[in-house]
Amino acid sequence: MNKTDALIIGAGPTGLFTAHQLKLIGLDCEIVDNLDKIGGQCIELYPDKPIYDIPAVPECTGEELTNNLLNQLKPFDIKFHLNERVDEVKKENDKWIVRTNGDTVFSTPNVIIAGGVGSFEPRKFAVKECEKFENTSVFYSIKDKRIFEGKTVSIFGGGDSALDWAVELSKNSKVNLIHRRDEFRGAQATVEKVQQLSKNGKINLFTKFQMTAIKGKNILESIDIKSDDNEVKTIQTDYVLGFFGLIMQLGPIANWGLNIDKKTIEVDTEKFETNQKGIYAVGDICNYPGKLKLILSGFHEGALAARACFKLARPNEKYRFEFTTTSSNLLKRLGKKD
Repeated sequence: MNKTDALIIGAGPTGLFTAHQLKLIGLDCEIVDNLDKIGGQCIELYPDKPIYDIPAVPECTGEELTNNLLNQLKPFDIKFHLNERVDEVKKENDKWIVRTNGDTVFSTPNVIIAGGVGSFEPRKFAVKECEKFENTSVFYSIKDKRIFEGKTVSIFGGGDSALDWAVELSKNSKVNLIHRRDEFRGAQATVEKVQQLSKNGKINLFTKFQMTAIKGKNILESIDIKSDDNEVKTIQTDYVLGFFGLIMQLGPIANWGLNIDKKTIEVDTEKFETNQKGIYAVGDICNYPGKLKLILSGFHEGALAARACFKLARPNEKYRFEFTTTSSNLLKRLGKKD
């Protein structure tokens, strides 16, 4: 059994910064995430997309933000448990016993839910044969855009993700952009850029079309798309990307006895504690009057939740707020000299 002062559920930006705040005040913590990588939605959904609302950082990508947060955690030894979903949380005396689907068990007085919007998975193509090519030629997110260089890529969708990637990949790939409607849901500036690239022959644009078939034996060879007027086109392609949004699921969290409203967890604004003592919620998954779903809001919430954890983790010690610029204790934890 893993014993720790606090267990963080979610390895996105808010979870990473909360871990930093816990370690800074001398508490141990471990992090569990159901994804196979650190970074949460920043890495899963928009690793290359610019973020503009991080204080003192004019612009950074999701990947850069994740890497910066990991660099901030370097002085500390934090154990990550990836590809594991928390299935069970139950109270035993003054501790929470937490079990994952990988049978990892934790004993902790504090559980911090920093899981974004809960467990999520992409909406997938209705054509069942697409499953055969998933993670080799059919993708619902992009982790390494370099694999598409010099290839033909067919992108489906009409929102920001589809449009942004169509523009980006058109620099080094042949791009087909297919959307079931005439109108796009993305930012107007990006829509205009796509339309201009289409006029210049950099993007092949197909509106009012949907995929009806995908073909290939060992590798993907082509797809069939059908218009509203029943016109069928066969397109030779190396890769297919689908950007249809996410299906949000709270998953097992829904059974933990928390005060849940519209897939978010109600918290107070002093400790960001839920209706269960010792369980906190920070980031997009929590809700309170005036809540803003911004990364910087999650940082603030995580900092306050970390301080609240001290009382349960160290009941015989009094927490004293310390400034990192003057506190010898905090500098020591950061591995710096006085």
